[in-house]
Amino acid sequence: MDAEGSTRAPSLRIIVDVKTDSREEAVEQAGEGHYLVRVRAPRKKGKANAALLKLLKRHFGKRAWIVSGHASTRKVVEIEE
Repeated sequence: MDAEGSTRAPSLRIIVDVKTDSREEAVEQAGEGHYLVRVRAPRKKGKANAALLKLLKRHFGKRAWIVSGHASTRKVVEIEE
């Protein structure tokens, strides 16, 4: 358990800019701790967020979750380490 009482595994925090309705899905590193992710899903009813998390899990091989920016194209995401 950490200082905040959480039992979550340590994680890496990154900034992600999401491009929805893309022709191809891709994860590109745009800088230190900053990624550009293209998803095919539309920006409706959480579909793009679900596609983003699935793509990040495939890219990093670890679980990911959105910390902030659920309704924005710029998000803060944590990747389980």
